[in-house]
Amino acid sequence: MKTVRRLLYREVLIAVALVTLGFNALFFFFDFVEELQSVNSIRAAGYQVPQALIYVALSMPNHLYELLPITVLIGTIFVMARLAQSSEFTILRTSGLGPWRALKALLILGMVFVVFTFAVGDYLAPLADRTAQMLKSQFRGQITVGKTGAWLKEKQAYSNYAVNVGALSPDGGMKDLQIFEFDNQGQIVSVTRAESAQFGKNDDWLLASVKRSEFVLDAGRASRVDHIQAESLRWPTLVTAEMVSAAVLRPERMGTIALFQYMRHLNTNGQSAQKYEIQFWKKVFYPLSCLVMVVLALPFAYLHFRSGGIASYVFCGVMAGISFVLLNNVLGDLGTLQGWRPWFTAALPGLIYSVLSLTAFSWLVLRR
Repeated sequence: MKTVRRLLYREVLIAVALVTLGFNALFFFFDFVEELQSVNSIRAAGYQVPQALIYVALSMPNHLYELLPITVLIGTIFVMARLAQSSEFTILRTSGLGPWRALKALLILGMVFVVFTFAVGDYLAPLADRTAQMLKSQFRGQITVGKTGAWLKEKQAYSNYAVNVGALSPDGGMKDLQIFEFDNQGQIVSVTRAESAQFGKNDDWLLASVKRSEFVLDAGRASRVDHIQAESLRWPTLVTAEMVSAAVLRPERMGTIALFQYMRHLNTNGQSAQKYEIQFWKKVFYPLSCLVMVVLALPFAYLHFRSGGIASYVFCGVMAGISFVLLNNVLGDLGTLQGWRPWFTAALPGLIYSVLSLTAFSWLVLRR
C-alpha cells in the first residue's frame, strides 16, 4: 500500500504543480500587461518596468490561494483519468486497491493541500499583498481609498469617536486624519484634524500638525468654539494598524486572526460586520474545498476511456473548478445582500460540491 500511495502522491503532486505553474504564469502575464498602464501614469516618480515586475510577482501568492482548489481538481482528474486510460488503475484495483482505500489515500493527500492552502491564504498572501501595496505607494506617495477615505468608529468610556483616514503612507503611518468626538448623548464635543499620524506602542496614535476645535456646550447647545493648534498630540485608542488596513484594503487579503479582531471591533462599536464575517468564514472553509476536489476527481479513475478522450474529461474538470469559484463569489455577495448567516454562506459552495462528489463516488465507484 505504501508503494501505491507513493505512486499516486508523486503523480498528483507533479500534475498539480504543473497546472498551478501554468495558471499562475497566465495570470502573471495578464497582470503585467495591466500594470503597464500604471508604469505610464507614474513613470515620472520612478515607477518603471522592474518595479512593475516586482509588484506583479508579489500579487502571485493571492492568485495561488484562489487557484489552488481548481488546480488540485484539474491535476487530480488528469492523473486519475490517465491511470484509467493506461489500465494502470485497473491493475492497482486487482492488486487490492479498493474504493475506500483509494478514497482514504486521496483524502490524506487532500489534507496536505488543505494545510498548504491555509498557509498561503493566511500568511503568505496577506504579507505579499501589503508589501506590494507599500512598494507602489512609495511611487504614488500614498494608498488611498477613494475621495471619502476610510471610516472607523470606537466607543470609549465617556465618548464615541468617528475616525476618517484619508490614506496610508509608505512608512506605515496615516495621512489626512479627521477625528470626530461625541459624548454619550450624541452631542459633538470636538473635531481634530491632523496631516499625519503614526501608530504608538501603548494603544495610542501620535498625531502630527494638529488642528483641534473644541465645542463648549451650554444647556446642550454649543456656546463657543475653541481652536487649538499643536505640532503633535497623543490620542489614546484601541484601533490598531490591522484594523485601519482592514478599512482601507480589501478584506479578502487579510489573515484569519486580523479578520476576527476587526469583526469584534465592528460588533463592539455597533457596526455591521456581515461582509467581514463572511470573509472570515470563507477563510476557514475555503482550504477545505481541496478535500472536496480530490473526492470529486476519484470517480474519473473508474471510467473507461478511448484514446484521446482524456482531454474532454480534463476540460470538464476545468469547468467544474471555474463553476466552484463563481458559485463561491456569487453566494458571498448574495449572502451579504440577503443577510444570510455568514458561516452558512461561506460553507454552502463546499457543501454543494461535497454532495456532488459523494454522489458521483457512490454511483460510479460503489454501485458500478
